[in-house]
Amino acid sequence: MIPVEEAFARCLALVTPLPAESVPLRLAVGRMMAGPVVAGFDQPPFAASAMDGYAVMGAVQPGASFQVVGQAQAGQSHGGALHPGQAVRIFTGAPVPEGAQAVVIQEDVTRDGDRITLGANLGTGTNIRPRGQDFAEGDQVSARRIRPHDLALFAAMNLPHLQVARKPVVAILATGDELVMPGDTPGPDQIICSNAFALAALAEAEGATARILPIARDRTEELKAAFHLAAEADLIVTIGGASVGDHDLVGPVAESLGLTRAFWKIAMRPGKPLMAGRVLGRPMLGLPGNPVSSIVCAHLFLLPMLRAMQGRPDVAPPEFTAALGADIGPTGPRTHYMRARVAGGVITPFDRQDSALIGILTEANALLIRPRDDGPQRKGDIARYLAL
Repeated sequence: MIPVEEAFARCLALVTPLPAESVPLRLAVGRMMAGPVVAGFDQPPFAASAMDGYAVMGAVQPGASFQVVGQAQAGQSHGGALHPGQAVRIFTGAPVPEGAQAVVIQEDVTRDGDRITLGANLGTGTNIRPRGQDFAEGDQVSARRIRPHDLALFAAMNLPHLQVARKPVVAILATGDELVMPGDTPGPDQIICSNAFALAALAEAEGATARILPIARDRTEELKAAFHLAAEADLIVTIGGASVGDHDLVGPVAESLGLTRAFWKIAMRPGKPLMAGRVLGRPMLGLPGNPVSSIVCAHLFLLPMLRAMQGRPDVAPPEFTAALGADIGPTGPRTHYMRARVAGGVITPFDRQDSALIGILTEANALLIRPRDDGPQRKGDIARYLAL
């Protein structure tokens, strides 16, 4: 068994960033930018009014009077320069006329015909947004995973398309005679295939395209056919069949197809029988069949691989710390990722940690990290965890 840290490094070594593609701005959210983008003009492209009021040329002081010589609104400028003592009725977002020194808000103005008089309680600001206040021509936005708010920025930069990393395609292959799909009627010795749906959702939340393949039965030829069906994907993920039982055929079948194994077995719980390598020219991750084991291993290894394939810098899952909410005993020779709940800066592991209990996993919002060969820890001690 190899330690978690070594398995993590070997998994990342199996993948490389995918090539870039151009996508419409509307479809870019969640994608990883292939490189920085550059603003081609200033935003705003002109000095703009921040308020409804009057743009004036002259001293802004109580009792000052100006002659109104025109109007400006969003999308329609006054069209001329102001001279001393002149004002233009102006609305929010409108271009400020040349020569204007400030916009006086309408609440601070008394108008009589074409003349205005400023009131006694004037503000101190100019109420003018200068040209390029948001961004200037030549400003760059560094590569990052695109959030919904970013779409507004890129649209303002007049970028109808963006270069982004291609979405990794993940083929998810559940194996085993004991499995049936949800909606089917299981036999007396069968169970429902559940892992694949959580894994697909996790992968897609990280920007991948997930394809759940038909369940492969414990037969050599059927497994071979399933592997060839998965070979068009960027990453092959198998579930189950990676142990050493008579019916655990994933490893032997993959080896018959030229598997170059990066490792098999890892010093962690849950998830000891994890396997990784390359087969049919594709990286492969062989997850345990146990539901919780497969999902925990996905958080630790599958998702980082998908992030690396998209060129993301935040590959490793972030770690946090919290005070223990209960005493916990020592660990053994494997790193233990315990399902836990974090609230108010305190993390408390669930009493039951059986790796077949999906219900406990759905109640957890964290994985408490217990290092291998660690001694007992007391309530209040600081512990590391991964957020779920």
